Amino acid sequence: MMAVPLRLSLCLMTWNEIEGCRKDVPLLSRDGFDEVFAIDGGSTDGTIEYLTSQGIPVHQQETRTYNGAYLSAFRHCTTDALVIFHPKGTIDPEVAQKFRPYFEQGYDLVIASRIIPGSVNEEDSKLFRPRKWFVRGLAIIAAALWKRQGLLIWDVLHGCRGMRREAFTRIHALPRGVSIDLEMVARGYRLGLRQAEFPVQEKPRPDGDTHFKAWPTGKALLGYLWQELKRPAPRL
Repeated sequence: MMAVPLRLSLCLMTWNEIEGCRKDVPLLSRDGFDEVFAIDGGSTDGTIEYLTSQGIPVHQQETRTYNGAYLSAFRHCTTDALVIFHPKGTIDPEVAQKFRPYFEQGYDLVIASRIIPGSVNEEDSKLFRPRKWFVRGLAIIAAALWKRQGLLIWDVLHGCRGMRREAFTRIHALPRGVSIDLEMVARGYRLGLRQAEFPVQEKPRPDGDTHFKAWPTGKALLGYLWQELKRPAPRL
C-alpha cells in the first residue's frame, strides 16, 4: 500500500516587515508547499499590499499577541504540517525547503536552530551574548523539567519552525502572551512528541528593531515556565 504524500503549508508571519519582505519574498521558493499564506498583526507600512501583489493571501490574526498569531496560522492551515517563516532579512529564505524531510521521517516539531553546532547566531561575533545565553538557559530549564525522552532542543525561541497540525492542536497553546515558541517545545516534551532541529545561519536584522524587547520578553518567558509547572499535562 502506497504511503499518502505529506501535505505541507508555508506561513509568513508579519507585522510592519515591508523591507524584510522585499528582501526575502523574491528568494522564497514555494516549491513543495501545497499552500502559502501570511498572518499579519496589523501592518501599516505596506507589508499587506506587497504580499498581496506577490500572490500571497494575507489573513489578519484574530488576537493581537504573538501566541495569537500562531493560533491564527494553524486555524488557516489545511494541510498536515505548517512551516513558519518570519521575513526579516536575517536568514536565508531557502531554509523553508529543509523542513519536509523531517516531517516525512515522522517528526512532530522541527526548528531551524541558531544554537547547535554548524549554526551561526547574530551575537556570535560579540564577546557578550545575552540573548543567546538566555535561550540556552531556557532550553536547559525546560529539558530538566519536562524532557523524558528524545533530543534536547536548544533553540527554544527561534520562530522559524514547523509543526504538524495535529500535534499543535494537542499542546493546547495559550491564547495570549509571547510564550508560544517555548511552549511548543515544553508541551512537546510533556506529550512525548518527536522534536528535532537543524542548524541555520542568522545575520543581524538589517532594518528596524525587534518587536520583542529583551527585558519584558525575558520576564514574560520566565513567568510562562512557572505557569507551565502549574498547568495540567496535555493529554497523550
